[in-house]
Amino acid sequence: MTLQNAKWRKALLSGAAAALGLAVTGASAQDKTDNHADGPSAQYEPSLTTLGEIQVEIPGRKPGDPVMTPSEFQEAATLYFERCAGCHGVLRKGATGKPLTTDITRENGYEYLRDFITYGSPAGMPNWGTSGEMSEDQIDMMARYIMLDPPEPPEFGLAEMKKSWEVFVPPADRPTEKMNDLEIDKLISVTLRDSGQVALIDGDSYEIVKIFDTGYAVHISRISASGRYLFTIGRDAKVNMIDLWMEEPTTVATIDTGLEARSVETSKFEGWEDKYAIAGTYWPPQYVIMDGDTLEPLKIKSTRGMTVDTQEYHPEPRVAAIVASHYRPEFIVNIKETGKIQLVNYADIDNLKITEIEAERFLHDGGFDSTGRYFITAANARNKMVVIDTREGKLVDIFDSQGETPHPGRGANIDHPVYGPVWATSHLGDDTIALIGTDPEGHPDQAWTVVQQLYGLGGGSLFVKTHPESDHLYVDAPLNPLAEVSGAVAVFRVSDLDQEEPEYTELPIAEWADIPEGQPRVVQGEFNKQGTEIWFSVWNAKDKESAIVVVDDKTLELKKVIKDERLITPTGKFNVYNTRKDVY
Repeated sequence: MTLQNAKWRKALLSGAAAALGLAVTGASAQDKTDNHADGPSAQYEPSLTTLGEIQVEIPGRKPGDPVMTPSEFQEAATLYFERCAGCHGVLRKGATGKPLTTDITRENGYEYLRDFITYGSPAGMPNWGTSGEMSEDQIDMMARYIMLDPPEPPEFGLAEMKKSWEVFVPPADRPTEKMNDLEIDKLISVTLRDSGQVALIDGDSYEIVKIFDTGYAVHISRISASGRYLFTIGRDAKVNMIDLWMEEPTTVATIDTGLEARSVETSKFEGWEDKYAIAGTYWPPQYVIMDGDTLEPLKIKSTRGMTVDTQEYHPEPRVAAIVASHYRPEFIVNIKETGKIQLVNYADIDNLKITEIEAERFLHDGGFDSTGRYFITAANARNKMVVIDTREGKLVDIFDSQGETPHPGRGANIDHPVYGPVWATSHLGDDTIALIGTDPEGHPDQAWTVVQQLYGLGGGSLFVKTHPESDHLYVDAPLNPLAEVSGAVAVFRVSDLDQEEPEYTELPIAEWADIPEGQPRVVQGEFNKQGTEIWFSVWNAKDKESAIVVVDDKTLELKKVIKDERLITPTGKFNVYNTRKDVY
């Protein structure tokens, strides 16, 4: 383990950018390139195969349109939906990534588009060509495709949802008590992205308990308030409901909630535990409230509407993060493109009451502070953070994250030696980590402001992680263009954050995994229930070996490498206890 200097990292990134023929201006190698993506790599957030498989037609041709055959257009549309729509939008109006509307793409021209798709950028756009993820022919098609008007997929309403809805084990046939010997709170749900599965792994034995077929590229796993049910949602908007009490954990219900999605959650307010589930979709732009025992769709709400800034109609306001309030019978719903947060009161869904808060475009991920009262979320394309008081049901503050494209996941809560309770986010576009004060009563002068800025491995970070029992803050960088950076994590000691320039320890996670082929990326640390160890996904190509590396939190030494041929492209991991209790 070695201590690294942030300036050295920046210099190295500048050299990497220069080698790719990319312009680097200003003081940081993470500055964005004009008119291009500033969001997270679509390698980690692709759109879904269901959406990609829809047969689309070439929109009406205009003078100067690139020539594409119907088969080329269909192939390019599928590729776009699978790799690009997550950041740039189905209709290409942009969000985390820049807009790709034809007025922009045609002005840039074919060669510019081809080269940028090929080489990517240090600000988060993947190097699809030089990484081997796309062939020259595919890049050629994609450059031509985004110079044409986008096709619009079909809607997906109650009739389509009910047609897809299946209950395999009715509630009356399920056990009334836990029927297995599993310590459920210690289980960890692991997304196996490219196989369309989730692995349930025992946190003590490191053994795979069971692998479930789910939607494609599961984005998150969520746990019901009781801890009994595990919910997953794929990027194809398929929701799985898994009963962890059964003799062998079993999928008891499924439903397709749309054509592309990212979020699922369950009711947590006292007296309403396990009563409802909610899923938000990217396409169509809407969310659905479902019965918490069966996934029966009960209420669908569209999110189409006016933006908070220009008050213009937006046809594709996608649902990003959803969290469940601990203070009210409410779901907090982030609506990305319009910049609105809806507090959806589920006490009477036949007479649904929604409090709409005007926040900031383009809302993405977020999580609670250590008290569970304040929801802190990133409007990442605007480099802003938004704070909602879930007890009072109102906006608290909007402020700058002081970095490029904040991407907190659920964030990380630490007890800072100087500033008290703070919440952390890293950034996709640069190497900074923002520590934000969250204690308006004990530290009012520092509340809702960046109290300290740390410097990590480099841009391309997706997640920060800590635990109440840990003295460490872990920061990944899986989307960094440098293999040695994307294969490592930075670890800051919380008790040392009172130093003028806190340094970090670099853990060579990918090296510890001992994978001979490919360029494995290390992503999304997750603690076990006890907070004694942290698990990292070593995410490789689908046809190559991947792994999970377990690190001893006290010593920062390798504790276990979990390998199994069934662990195909592992990404997100969710401990049952930490997830249902919002411990992060």
